[in-house]
Amino acid sequence: MNLFLLILALVMVAFVARQFIAARPGLAPAAAQTALHDGSAVLVDVREAPEWADGVLKGAALLPLSDLRSGRRSWRPFLEKSQGKRILLYCHSGTRSGMAASTLRGEGFDAVNLGSFGGLVRGGLPVRKP
Repeated sequence: MNLFLLILALVMVAFVARQFIAARPGLAPAAAQTALHDGSAVLVDVREAPEWADGVLKGAALLPLSDLRSGRRSWRPFLEKSQGKRILLYCHSGTRSGMAASTLRGEGFDAVNLGSFGGLVRGGLPVRKP
């Protein structure tokens, strides 16, 4: 029984560590701005629609993580249109954007987690109201 609990604990620690690593930002705000300005990247806000009311980053596509994980009604045309570009993702804290980046990388896309909306705003990226 103790061996089972030890293995279960290790699996849980590995899962939490994977989520923590996936949530870490992979690109500084200044580098993201450069990639967006030169057209080599596109920006995506993966928060859910009610969260956008507080503002979104200028130029961001508003594509919730829930749609990426289900029917991809909005994501599918976006991904087809964005072939060959780096996909820069953010959310409220960086966790959901890390999950989205991991999913997209697994499908062969060049996806990067930028982290949190607040961190990107503090980093100088401009905000707009949707």
